[in-house]
Amino acid sequence: MSEFFDIYDEALNHLGRKARSAVHRDGLWHQVFHCWVIGRSPAGRQFVILQRRASGKDFFPGKLDISAAGHLEAGESVPDGIREIEEELGLRVDFDDLIPLGRRIGVSKEAGLIDRQICHVFFCECDQSLERYTFPRDEVAGLLKLDIEDGLRLFAGERDSVRAEAVGLGAPAVDISVDEFIPQVDNYVMKILILARRYFAGERHLWI
Repeated sequence: MSEFFDIYDEALNHLGRKARSAVHRDGLWHQVFHCWVIGRSPAGRQFVILQRRASGKDFFPGKLDISAAGHLEAGESVPDGIREIEEELGLRVDFDDLIPLGRRIGVSKEAGLIDRQICHVFFCECDQSLERYTFPRDEVAGLLKLDIEDGLRLFAGERDSVRAEAVGLGAPAVDISVDEFIPQVDNYVMKILILARRYFAGERHLWI
C-alpha cells in the first residue's frame, strides 16, 4: 500500500497530496520529523544518540543519521511524528516533553531521487544506557552514543575520527569519521552538537 504525503511550495503553502514515490521522484516539498536524543552519562559526559541507517534504505543506506526521524503522512500534524521515536528507538515519550528547535530546510539527491524536506527538529533528553534501546533491523543497522565534545572536535577538523559506544554493529565501540554521516551543506550535525552543549549549559531558548 502506497504512503501519501502532503506537498507544499517553498512558503509551506499546502498544494495537495501525492504518493511517496512521486514526491521523491519529482522533488516535491514535504514535512518530516527529526528528533535528536541527548543525555548525560553517569560520569557527567554529554552525548547524542546516532543511528546507522540500514543497508536497504532508499536514501543514504549505511550512513550515520539522526537519532529518530520520519515523514509526516498525509493529514498528520507535527505531534504525530513522535511515533518515530518509539518505532526506531523503542523509547516512549510525550510530545510535550520534547525540546523544540524550530524548522530546517533539507535538500538531498541520490540515485535519481530528490528529497526536499521541511524538517521539524526537536531534542529529547534521555540518559538511559545504549543497551536499553530497541530498533527495527530493516530500518536501523545499529545505534551509537557520540560524546558531544568529541563530535565537535571531529566536525571542526581537529580529529580524523573519534570512538563512539555502539550497539548492533558488531563491537561495543567503533571509530567514526565525518564522511560516514549523510552529507549536508548547512553543517547540520555540528549545529546540533553546539545546541546540545548550550542546552546542557542551561540555555532553553534554542533555535536551529
